[in-house]
Amino acid sequence: MIVAYVPDLMDRSKVAAAGDVTFVTRPADLAAHGDATVIVDLSRPDVLDVLPTIGSARIIGFASHVDHDLMDAARAAGCTEVLPRSAFFGRLAELMR
Repeated sequence: MIVAYVPDLMDRSKVAAAGDVTFVTRPADLAAHGDATVIVDLSRPDVLDVLPTIGSARIIGFASHVDHDLMDAARAAGCTEVLPRSAFFGRLAELMR
């Protein structure tokens, strides 16, 4: 199962086209899906705060390639894989397996 918090409609459509995904509307809703692979847009408010509460074995986050501090903070908060936006969408099909 894959659960995603990706509010941007263009990004969401790309993720949805890549496979079977359940989208949540709030970052806090991710914690209810602790056994799923989780995809998050790290640039959204409150995402970093919720990462430590997700029991998932695999959390994949993406952010702007220039936002190194945010990506480092996501790793520290428990994000398993942190990718620049372009790399994330370039590898999306592979990441969702």
